[in-house]
Amino acid sequence: MTALDIPAAPAPAAARERGRAADAWRRLRRNRLALTGAVLAALFVLIAVFSSLLTPYDPARPDFDHVLAAPSRAHWLGTDDLGRDQLSRVLVGVTASMQVGVLAVVLAFVLAVPLGLVAGYFGKFADTVVSRLTDTMLAFPFLVLAVGLAAVLGPSLKNATIAIGISQIPAIIRITRAETLRLKHLDYVGAAIANGAGNGTILFRHILPNATSALIVQATVGVPSAIIGEAVLSFLGLGVQPPSPSLGVMLSSAQPFIATAPWMAVFPGLVIVLATLAFNLLGDGVRDILDPRGGSR
Repeated sequence: MTALDIPAAPAPAAARERGRAADAWRRLRRNRLALTGAVLAALFVLIAVFSSLLTPYDPARPDFDHVLAAPSRAHWLGTDDLGRDQLSRVLVGVTASMQVGVLAVVLAFVLAVPLGLVAGYFGKFADTVVSRLTDTMLAFPFLVLAVGLAAVLGPSLKNATIAIGISQIPAIIRITRAETLRLKHLDYVGAAIANGAGNGTILFRHILPNATSALIVQATVGVPSAIIGEAVLSFLGLGVQPPSPSLGVMLSSAQPFIATAPWMAVFPGLVIVLATLAFNLLGDGVRDILDPRGGSR
């Protein structure tokens, strides 16, 4: 056998990972809307992390000499009915929105993914119990369930996060269960069973890693839903409590001044729209990147 006849060694795992990352980045760059969403989402995350350094004024300090001041060089987004700087309050409000958006989704995944795996893999009694619980929760619209839970738990940012996270559990359970039902019948799972792998090994080393694509997409969809949920709960007085800034609290405070000081409602509302749009566009891009047929489109 000559040197030319020797088959090439398979690429190392690190090289394959770099190749997949480079391919994902190429697909993201080709999708202008997804790239825009990724940039905006990253900007909102940076604002949330560094908001305390970016605020030009104390967001809770009133200034009665500048009550309901229009946007100007001193106050770029104007002031509210107590003279508080709107820009500072919006920046801190983004922090609350991002905190709820991330933590609520993490809480939902921690609780829902194991239930979906168990229901889809074991079936029978486990599937019946989990499916009936999921159907019961899905009988209530997302925001109705979140408002009800927040009202029971009490008004606070922590309780709003818990309420929104629990409200997102049914959708994640259904996606995890569906992926588990699809994956458990594939050949590599049968081979693992034939080799004596236990249920835990099959679930967490063979099924869950191959279900992450669908779960990542669901996470990018869950974040904007959680942002809207936090704004609604704070607007209703069930989330962040005044004088702490929140986009929902700012919209609630702006109601009596829509005609005389529209900037009080326009800028917080615009930030909510941009944040949800950014993560939705990012979610669409992630779905296309993780879709194995994406390269042929």
